[in-house]
Amino acid sequence: MSPEIARKLKLAAAALADADGLLITAGAGMGIDSGLPDFRGPGGFWSVYPALGQAKIAFESIANPAAFDQDPRQAWGFYGHRLERYRRTTPHAGFGLLLDMARQLPRGARVFTSNVDGQFQKAGFASEHVCEIHGSIHHLQCAAGCSERIWSAENFHPDVDHENCRLIGEMPHCPHCGALARPNILMFGDWGWIDRRTALQYQRLQQWLPTVDRLVCIEIGAGTNIPTVRRFSETCSGTLIRINPGEPEIPDPSNGIELPMGGLDGISRLGQAITQG
Repeated sequence: MSPEIARKLKLAAAALADADGLLITAGAGMGIDSGLPDFRGPGGFWSVYPALGQAKIAFESIANPAAFDQDPRQAWGFYGHRLERYRRTTPHAGFGLLLDMARQLPRGARVFTSNVDGQFQKAGFASEHVCEIHGSIHHLQCAAGCSERIWSAENFHPDVDHENCRLIGEMPHCPHCGALARPNILMFGDWGWIDRRTALQYQRLQQWLPTVDRLVCIEIGAGTNIPTVRRFSETCSGTLIRINPGEPEIPDPSNGIELPMGGLDGISRLGQAITQG
């Protein structure tokens, strides 16, 4: 470890020692150490879904409500595979380390994430303390938009032909009107996403933030390609600790700490710095 990184970790540990509340913000990079892909670039996406690569179907095209109109079995082949993968995935140790940090603070912690995988809840974070700003794959809505209803996907167990990225089992349907169901996720070009669940999560987060006097924000794996998380981190008061191996830069370095490393590595080193005092 370079002296500069050691210095920054010490500063970050000092900020957490003085904090009374922790805001954890996370992008796709948070899941990499759990073995989850982040889909950055068509090469990375197509390596996970070769059938879509052969058909030259980009991530932006399949992660799109239009895909459910054009080829619903292919769309659910993609989302069904992701749903089953996220259900099988064990959150990496960094989630537990963040929980430990939160338990030391009077106001605890809240999470703001663009990830739809539900890994924070799976790792032990209270559901009411997590804001999933792009929705959740573990919840469904009517693709036809018959109502504002959102329901759990727990009873849907997709049977997917992984080689061809197609759902071969029964497709999920809206319990109200019988139309096709889709994930309650904000997709590309999406005007039909029902944001009621996310709006309530966001409202709870906004009610918590003013109760914290000395906020520290730890941001993990949030890139500039889809900057939702980075922008939110930068608008919150307090000290920002940005953990990112490729894009650690902070607009105002005097009010933040840049840690150019991966998620689990950065969280682990930060935990060690806190222990060492």
